[in-house]
Amino acid sequence: MTNTRKPICLSLFAGGGGCSLGFKQAGFNILYAVDLDVSSCKTYTQNFPGTEVENADITSLNWRTMLAEHGLVEGEVDMLIGGPPCQGFSTAGKRFWDDPRNHLLKSYIDALRVMRPRWFMMENVEGLLTMKKGEYLSHVVGAFVKLGYKLRLEKVYAHEYGVPQRRKRVFIIGNRLGWDFSFPAPTTPIGGAIFRTSPNTIESALRGLPVARAVSSPSQARGRLPQGHFHIPQTGINLERIQRLQPGQTMKDLPDDLQHESFKRRAFRRVMDGMPSEKRGGAPSGLKRLIASEPALTITSASTREFVHPTEDRCLTIRECARIQTFPDSFEFCGSAADQIKQIGNAIPPLLARTFAEYIMDQSHQSPSDPEQQGGLLGFSLTKAEAMSPALRRTQSLLESISTQASLFPT
Repeated sequence: MTNTRKPICLSLFAGGGGCSLGFKQAGFNILYAVDLDVSSCKTYTQNFPGTEVENADITSLNWRTMLAEHGLVEGEVDMLIGGPPCQGFSTAGKRFWDDPRNHLLKSYIDALRVMRPRWFMMENVEGLLTMKKGEYLSHVVGAFVKLGYKLRLEKVYAHEYGVPQRRKRVFIIGNRLGWDFSFPAPTTPIGGAIFRTSPNTIESALRGLPVARAVSSPSQARGRLPQGHFHIPQTGINLERIQRLQPGQTMKDLPDDLQHESFKRRAFRRVMDGMPSEKRGGAPSGLKRLIASEPALTITSASTREFVHPTEDRCLTIRECARIQTFPDSFEFCGSAADQIKQIGNAIPPLLARTFAEYIMDQSHQSPSDPEQQGGLLGFSLTKAEAMSPALRRTQSLLESISTQASLFPT
């Protein structure tokens, strides 16, 4: 990165642009973005008029052609952001890269190999840490190392960086210029009850929003500002459920006659056959009333159906979810209501992305220790908990031995 131009950033799996917004705010020039989802690309185009946005399958792209079309050469890109979504459990061992479920990951590795960006930042769900007993992650990290990147891996708690949400994600950051770096220190470090306490609360995130507009359908809210700040009033048993929930309570705290049938079936099956909750798509909590004085739970594409406002008898609006994800009210989302909340739920919070972007930019002004040295895993942090599960222990063991496993990672 030089002092004569804005550092060049490319975004893969760009979504609606949460991560890109943070990097743009930090001073990066977002030159190119690609995503497979049409509505996400429309959102990105709406909010990043100076960026070329391509609606395409990443596996169909020629990275050398893309560089040439933008007047770039290998090694000239400063930053590559975005991470491929996990595609289920994948083949381990020597056939790992032949497994079709890994085609997105393989294309991401190909992009790094061809473009050789100075830095990259990859984000993924925390399930990546134990996927396929840690073997998936060891293959990923090994490939990055073999490409010559010095990298760190950590599970990041978003509410430690000013985000009013208890969101945990895995970040892998690397550079190929020999910099020994660390992750930025939390701006609001959390101790003790790390999953609940934080000065960044739902109340502070939603402060200043007008009363949410009640409509019978999303189409009635078009043209109203702020965009997406509407709700469809609940009636009947759904309203009664919401009215009975106290802050912090979920469906399991309601009387049996108010619990949803699907909730009761899932809860019963878990007791009868002992199947882990992750096999059921998560614990059957259903509706949840949030607590105003705490960070929100993780915003997902289901948040406008499941997260009840702390003090009002309704679910969160699309704009409230965007606020909790730290999108400004000026950021416009395209597509249906379902498209918009999916884009919001999948995004890296812009505030979190900006914190990392500014830190990386600051690191890049330092002199590299040895630009010619080989890649390596500088360090990793898998959890803040005092105890570690057997699954995480296995992942830890695989990562600790990563330097001796280079032959397993063909690139």
